[in-house]
Amino acid sequence: MFRAEDYVKVDSLAEAYELCQKRSSLVVGGNVWLKMTGVTKRTIVDLSGLGLDKIEETGDEFRIGCMCTLRQLEIHQGLNQYFGGIFKECTRHIVGVQMRNCATVGGSIFARFGFSDILTCMMALDTYVELYHGGIMPLAEFAKRPVRRDDRDILVRIIIKKDGRKAAYATQRNTKTDFPVIACCVSRGGNVWYVSVGARPSRAQVVKITDDGFDSLAEMAREAADSFSYGTNTRGSSGYRRQLTAVYTRRLMERLTGRSVNRG
Repeated sequence: MFRAEDYVKVDSLAEAYELCQKRSSLVVGGNVWLKMTGVTKRTIVDLSGLGLDKIEETGDEFRIGCMCTLRQLEIHQGLNQYFGGIFKECTRHIVGVQMRNCATVGGSIFARFGFSDILTCMMALDTYVELYHGGIMPLAEFAKRPVRRDDRDILVRIIIKKDGRKAAYATQRNTKTDFPVIACCVSRGGNVWYVSVGARPSRAQVVKITDDGFDSLAEMAREAADSFSYGTNTRGSSGYRRQLTAVYTRRLMERLTGRSVNRG
């Protein structure tokens, strides 16, 4: 069980950042996974009073506050309309509505879980993270960073640019609400494809491929699948994950181009 000696609901990001410079402090979001650990902290820092639980849409981008819940992503009309329903698809199998009403987007992205549907989905888009101290950087760059105990920065929001990409998302799960065996998100802008694969079982990565030099979508999907490394765990072998990635990537490409998706 998670334990803490003190709870502080901060009035500003500056106050939160100052508190977090101590290793005995920790920012909490929905407290979904943390409460199942045996971690003990002196102070937990709550950002819920800072108005970071909103999804804002402008003409150029979506700005998603770190305290937004996964349920907000799932039902947000603007996000799902612009990106073809991928946020509804990438969240609907995450345990249940009760959990999605608690778990936060910031927690999913900052933790960079290997099984994260949210990270996989956002990696295929033109996505950036805004850190209080570190500023704005591409999500792909942030996702490569190791998760360290001495990383004392605060994730403020996620920014997704409206660059015209169309996207589709799919996962393979052994049971409906289990962690994914593999997670795939494909987006397309012009003749450029972005293929993001998570639950390999390591954290999501993205590769970029152009239409040039390929005779078929299946060939391009196989090339993308072979760009990733895969591991074996109780949910599946590395070879199985590689094959699933090639199949799902092709199906998603076919979906985005309006071609048949009835083949294996």
